[in-house]
Amino acid sequence: MSIVTDHQAIGPRSTSRPEPHSRATTRQGTAEADGLAIASFLLGLPGLLLFNIVLGPIAITLATLALLRGTRRRGRALLGLTLGITSLAILAVTTVTSHGVIIDIGS
Repeated sequence: MSIVTDHQAIGPRSTSRPEPHSRATTRQGTAEADGLAIASFLLGLPGLLLFNIVLGPIAITLATLALLRGTRRRGRALLGLTLGITSLAILAVTTVTSHGVIIDIGS
């Protein structure tokens, strides 16, 4: 006759709760993605009028990173992406209509 303890009968226990460290890392990643979404919006907005050759691609990049990292501010990231693309479209239109001259200081 053998004696079976409770630990042997149950086998290895599996925990279904996530570890506290992984929750903190997920929260930090989401907060970082939210910051990227807000930054893309805040850089895309002035990019419509000023420095659109620089601010447009930065807004697009930050919005894309925020969406890939799973931001909770998805609307803000999509707005930043839209503003970045629009600023590059405005740059293209103004360049074409001014016959390739972006800045004319002598006039």
